[in-house]
Parts: sequence; C-alpha cells; structure tokens
Amino acid sequence: MKILLVEDSKFLRLSTERALSRAGYEVISAADGEEGLRLARAQLPDLILLDLLLPKVSGPDVLKALKLDSTTAAIPVVVMSGLSQKNAARLEKDGAFAFLEKSELALDHGPEPLLMKLESIKKQLAAAAGRK
Repeated sequence: MKILLVEDSKFLRLSTERALSRAGYEVISAADGEEGLRLARAQLPDLILLDLLLPKVSGPDVLKALKLDSTTAAIPVVVMSGLSQKNAARLEKDGAFAFLEKSELALDHGPEPLLMKLESIKKQLAAAAGRK
C-alpha cells in the first residue's frame, strides 16, 4: 500500500515515515499542502494522511482540491490533526475518510497506535470496496 504523508512538522513527518516504512508501507511525503497536491496527482497513492495546519495550502483546502479533481477524488484521505474532534463532521462532509487526533496517536511514544488505526482503516476501506 502506497501512502502519501502530508505533514509540515519535520519530526512527525520523519518518525511517521520511518514507522510506516518499517511496517511495510511504501511512503512518500510532503512538507506543505502545495507539494502534497502535486505528489497526490503524480503518484496516485492508495491513501493520504493529511495534516490540517500546513504552509502554502491548508489541509482543508488540500482535501477539497483532492476531492474536486477527478484524478485524486477516489483516494481515501485520513486527516491527522492536533485540533479537536469538532472538526471531524465538517471534514467528513468535505470528503475525509477518517479523522485521527494526533494526541491519541502519541507519535512521540512510538508508532503502535498509528499502525493499529491504519489497520482498522484498511479494513474499513476493504469493506467499503466490497459494498460497491
């Protein structure tokens, strides 16, 4: 599974990239929204992990642009944010597949919570694909 990680925090980007690679995922990463959009269109990943607070183009604007572009509209986008759950409903309305709160992932304490969430998301994607 190829994952595009769009995260401006160098520490979080590198640690998440490392954890995902070790778990067997192919990872490409972007440090801002503009680069994230460009890579999504060029690489067509299977899943996008998207931070909300990004330089150049904000996460919500990246999400909307991805969903409006026929090339990337079908790619599931999982929003990762330090912002509270109250944004989840609006983001899901804009096309986010899932919402992960960074504080719950505790990425600074190891990758296990993120990897468990990703396994759950993969199962949801498989179930959704089976219903089509």
